[in-house]
Amino acid sequence: MSNFYTWNNYRCGYAVHTSPNAINSQVPLLLIHPIGVGLSRHFWERFCSEWFKTGGSNLIYNPDLLGCGESENPRIAYTPHDWAEQLQYLLQTEIKKPVILVVQGALLPVAIALINLQKEPNLIKGLVLSGPPSWSLITKPTSTLRQKLLWNLFFDSPVGAAFYRYARTPQFLRSFSIRQLFDSVEDVDSQWIDMLLAGAANPDSRYAVFSFLAGFWRQNYAEAIANISQPTLVVMGETASGINQAGKGETPDQRLANYLKYLSAGEGIKIPGRNVLPYESTTDFVGAIAPFIQKLS
Repeated sequence: MSNFYTWNNYRCGYAVHTSPNAINSQVPLLLIHPIGVGLSRHFWERFCSEWFKTGGSNLIYNPDLLGCGESENPRIAYTPHDWAEQLQYLLQTEIKKPVILVVQGALLPVAIALINLQKEPNLIKGLVLSGPPSWSLITKPTSTLRQKLLWNLFFDSPVGAAFYRYARTPQFLRSFSIRQLFDSVEDVDSQWIDMLLAGAANPDSRYAVFSFLAGFWRQNYAEAIANISQPTLVVMGETASGINQAGKGETPDQRLANYLKYLSAGEGIKIPGRNVLPYESTTDFVGAIAPFIQKLS
């Protein structure tokens, strides 16, 4: 069932996942879905089902970021700060209690921005980083000029609109998923492709995707990661790969070590899978994070 709230005059959607064994006194989970063609909060549905099936008792808040799913899709260049402010409003007005953030992949900057918005009381009790980006990607900024040129000359143009029509075809979605996301071709199933096709049906969903591709999130986050004081679990796929050239030479062990070197209260674990662990390795992912969640709850 979908719930809605209004932030900055935008209608934003979210779901609350629960089960008979959910305990309201437990620290709830707040999920941050990845950005990509057709992606939305539905990315987390397998995880939510497995969480409760295996005895998880924490309520789960699963929002659609602005520009995705059932949230409005305005024609703007989104930044991590925009999405963090949206989530901060959700925290303050709907959830009204501390949460454990579970963030997928390169949406880590949104979690960082959300932490930076906290005052007293701090509403972030801990973090789970699922397959965070290569260390070179998360610490190498792109110039503001390059970002604006990409947005204005390509993405926010008829050329960008044409590219999105191609990018949301089943052939492209399957090929990209095999090349960049999944460890096993068999895991790129019809459920995954159908979810992406449904999510990309609205052509205005391209603005969130293009904001990500233009690199409006690209900064050097090394210091910000070092300043995270909350307990943080980094979950890395055994075959994790990079999405840019600089990150392709980094092994999963090296990536994990880089994050743990900077996180003051960090711990890490590797599980089978590549880059979309909550979807492709759902059982292993739930098993890996459950003890950490229980400890913080």
